[in-house]
Formats: sequence, C-alpha cells, structure tokens
Amino acid sequence: MLNAIHHVAIICSDYSTSKHFYTEILGLQVIAENYREARNSYKLDLALPDGTQIELFSFPNAPERPSFPEAHGLRHLAFQVDSVHNVKAYLESQNVEVEPIRIDEFTGKMFTFFQDPDGLPLELYQA
Repeated sequence: MLNAIHHVAIICSDYSTSKHFYTEILGLQVIAENYREARNSYKLDLALPDGTQIELFSFPNAPERPSFPEAHGLRHLAFQVDSVHNVKAYLESQNVEVEPIRIDEFTGKMFTFFQDPDGLPLELYQA
C-alpha cells in the first residue's frame, strides 16, 4: 500500500538561513522555489539523492516547536549516511554542533544528532 516517504515538510523561522543550511551545508538539491504572495510564504522543494524530498516553508509568525522535554508528534528526521564519522566531521567544520556518536543497541549501527537553525532535531544514521 505505501511505497516510500515522498517528502517531509519543515517550517522555518528565517528562510534565508534555513535555505543556506539545507542547500549549502547539507547539500540538498533545489527542485523548485516559489514565493506565495497570498501567504507571504516561500516554499522550497529540495531533493536527496534517492529522490526523497524536503519541503521548506516560511510562514510569518509561526509558533516555535515544542521541545526539551520532547512534545508528542514527530520526533526527528534521520538521514542515512555512509559514514557518520565523516559527515559529523564535515558538519563540525561548518560550525554545526553535533552530539557524540552513539551505537544503536538493537542494530549495532552508529548514529548521532544535530539541529537545523530552528533547533529541529536531525539524525545521521550509518547505512
């Protein structure tokens, strides 16, 4: 019935900062960028190499995401990577704070977390 995740939608507080983060630092490809005048909002469609997409939205006066302690709902977005060590080192070279690498107790795979400019938790998960 369900084949794959097509996209994940993210609402950011500062469009230019988040656009830079997702395109220049994380290297996602821009598919389309549209300004929706009636909503005073941008919609930026981004692609990962496997075709999964992220829709990055800007909305004026959007409320902050509840966290710490975590709220009900979507917990985080995880990116599959070939080397958690290499991506962690790259992100840190771009002044992105990354947590220490941990091992998933059930799969034995390495993973770690970092945050986007709005504090959205993002995970790196070893392929």
